[in-house]
Amino acid sequence: MSERILIVDDDEALRDSLGMFLAAEGFDVVLADGAVKALELLEAAPVDLVLCDLRMPGTDGLELLPQIHRRLPGVTVLMMSAYGSADLAIEAMQRGAYDYLAKPFQPSEVLLAIRKARERERLRRANALLQRDVDRVIGTRPIVAASEAMIRVLELVERAAEYKATILLTGESGTGKEVLARALHAQSGRRDDSFVALNCGAIPEALLESELFGHAKGAFTGADRARRGLFVEASGGTLFLDEVGEMPLALQVKLLRVLQEEEVRPVGESKPRKVDVRVLAATARNLHQEVAEGRFREDLFYRLNVLHIEVPALRDRREDIPLLVDHFVDSSSRSLGKPIRGVADDALARLTNYAWPGNVRELENVIERAVILADSERITLRELPRTVADDATAPADSLESGNLCLKRARSKFEADHILRALEATGGNRTHAARLLEISHRALLYKIKEYGLREREG
Repeated sequence: MSERILIVDDDEALRDSLGMFLAAEGFDVVLADGAVKALELLEAAPVDLVLCDLRMPGTDGLELLPQIHRRLPGVTVLMMSAYGSADLAIEAMQRGAYDYLAKPFQPSEVLLAIRKARERERLRRANALLQRDVDRVIGTRPIVAASEAMIRVLELVERAAEYKATILLTGESGTGKEVLARALHAQSGRRDDSFVALNCGAIPEALLESELFGHAKGAFTGADRARRGLFVEASGGTLFLDEVGEMPLALQVKLLRVLQEEEVRPVGESKPRKVDVRVLAATARNLHQEVAEGRFREDLFYRLNVLHIEVPALRDRREDIPLLVDHFVDSSSRSLGKPIRGVADDALARLTNYAWPGNVRELENVIERAVILADSERITLRELPRTVADDATAPADSLESGNLCLKRARSKFEADHILRALEATGGNRTHAARLLEISHRALLYKIKEYGLREREG
């Protein structure tokens, strides 16, 4: 998931050229020609960093700065100006800017300033994580944030929670999209109102319209009483549309209209009803492909995809598996009344290295089964399903030393993954970076960080 940068500058040529440069570096760039447009964009969706000109017609950068921080507390702001002076730089930073860039500047100077800001933010996040448990619970479900991928997702959830913007959660089945949707609701100003969830693939097409929008008494055969519908039930709160990619095309048109007009018309009624609902949607399908093949409306896709959160598969966040295992062992042993204390090292190695096609949901089921079968205080290989216990990709001795350092495990996994990519491309770093879906510059940095130069061949 690329970082989102807002560039605010009334100089169109500089704004566009800087935007193209940063987009080529892998950032998601949005542009504003002044304070009004910048605030509109911030209302629509959060950003990770703001590059703001100091001198602009109307509201200037110094006046805009506190307004940015009111809407997005803690966001990093870099100020830019051709009127460089020490006094201006000091004033900008006193008002909350992270750094000050004097025009004219080279694009590489901007990139360096962004990197410094990212490093500062990384350290801030690390310190913040030391102050709180990495295992956060919404209801009885864990949200583990030990891996960088999930920390990034959770920070996006926290920052997006207060906005009414529609959010699309994508990811494989069982990754925890509904858990994150509930976290978005629980951390929003709507937390005291309803969270209503609907699986769009579990309701027959003939009943789905009535389920969503309601119906009048006698609207169709069997409608012996009026029904409010889930949009009305969720008014003031949050409506979660799970598996939205399963929604029939005819209903997609009506859903789009509700999202645009913020009103519903129950089946059999002539007057619409106003609703105030924050809509969260989720799907395991590739909606880009569904749009291309005519199974999902393009306009609805863009309306739902105001902010996109991709939930990583469990195999892509292996650092979280020992923490999830601990949580599920604890919760299952308490609910089943069995005093299970933990998992044997060789069993944990298998659990950590297994591919988990069913993701977190599959892991939870495997642990519950193991707790039921366990005849001692520790889960062993005997209690694991054969598909997990006999997995040839899991080295049995990987955790026997008792070294459960997550940072070291992550580094080893990442280094090995980079080596495999380099081997697959015959040492071609550009192609390897594409396989790894990281920038060429990031690959060079990681090769140096892990000391892989001598090992490539």
